[in-house]
Amino acid sequence: MEKAKFLETLIKEQGYNLKSFAAACDIPYTTLYGIIKNGVGKAGVDNILTICRHLGITVEELEEMAAGQEEPKKPAGEPNFYDIENLIARNGGNLSPEEKLRLIQLLSELK
Repeated sequence: MEKAKFLETLIKEQGYNLKSFAAACDIPYTTLYGIIKNGVGKAGVDNILTICRHLGITVEELEEMAAGQEEPKKPAGEPNFYDIENLIARNGGNLSPEEKLRLIQLLSELK
């Protein structure tokens, strides 16, 4: 399967549509749409890096997926920064003001 289709599938699996994902990545919707419809090969490197980072994969994992592997190889263990960032970005609107304050307090305590 081509890389753009894998990206589109991953975007949808994470609960986004193209417009909301483009906004989360801070790239224009038309840019993301063009990448999905015209292929990754015609896209700017910075855009592909941004998209992959927000999906929690590397460009190498995207290559592996396109080469025939079903899922990217992820090390077992705790979620990485981008996994947590995506989770907060998708669900942050559902948090109460108290929950948001507690999250900020927890983050400020990290060393």
